[in-house]
Amino acid sequence: MQSSAVPELAHTHTRPIHWLATATAVAGVVAFSSVLQPGAATAAQPAAPQTKSAPAHTTPPDPAAVTFPIECGPVKAVVKKRASGDLDGDGRPETVAVVHCDSPMGTPPDGVYVLTRGADGGKPRLVATLLDPKDGTTVTDFAVSDGAVTATLLGYSSADVPRCCPDQKTDVKWRWHSGSFVRSTPAGARSV
Repeated sequence: MQSSAVPELAHTHTRPIHWLATATAVAGVVAFSSVLQPGAATAAQPAAPQTKSAPAHTTPPDPAAVTFPIECGPVKAVVKKRASGDLDGDGRPETVAVVHCDSPMGTPPDGVYVLTRGADGGKPRLVATLLDPKDGTTVTDFAVSDGAVTATLLGYSSADVPRCCPDQKTDVKWRWHSGSFVRSTPAGARSV
């Protein structure tokens, strides 16, 4: 039997613990490298500094600063949903708020209101009612995009339908046109 000049080394014989240690080390490197990713590369030029002709206030109006024309009796009005966007093309965002009474029972009807602020960036003010709560409908799938307000309205075909269970569904769109909001039903919209 021949003897080797190099003694037998323990790490040359793999055991399950070695594989576990290697897998743990590789997983740690992969996890750490995913945290340290470089930023996305872009070919865009840096933004130019804003000039003095920029709008005075580009923060959307806050619905909390407005009193809505909704009768709630002993409970308060709450903003259920809100979205902002430039609806009239003036470069300043408006806020559209879906508001209802904070009723402890049932499904209270919604109102949809448009808020704006003047060019001086003053206090928010209500400028339009798109949907009056007196109509008795509720709003789902609400959005503001591309200068329009879209929503799905749930309503009732008659007073005999229980207020828990709307039996009508209508998709609607409001768009600013010639100084007022015009309501339309998008193509392909259907009622239940």
